[in-house]
Amino acid sequence: MVDVEAIEKILDEVKSLEGISSLILVSRTGVHIAGELPEGAHVETFVAMFAILLGAAETATSELNEGLRNIGICLETTQVLVVSDGPKALYVVIASRDIDENKIIDELNKRNEELQQHL
Repeated sequence: MVDVEAIEKILDEVKSLEGISSLILVSRTGVHIAGELPEGAHVETFVAMFAILLGAAETATSELNEGLRNIGICLETTQVLVVSDGPKALYVVIASRDIDENKIIDELNKRNEELQQHL
């Protein structure tokens, strides 16, 4: 059984990194697990599209014989990072354009094993 409270605590700790405005955990099937979505976002559409995006990127890049690290989407004032959390979930990080992407991904990877215990 998913322990949403424990997952929210982990997400809040990572979200405290400078520049992150939203951090959402989404199932690979496109279901919202935890984290606060941006105001006005339609939950079902928002999370489903990121799950589809990650799946499509993994399929498209599978011929390159490298693992997909993350997907970056650059917007006018923010950026979105989509990072795999393993076979069950993915992270959607909405952050300022000047954040250290590697720092965020490293922090997510450090917390990944702990988070997996709650899925």
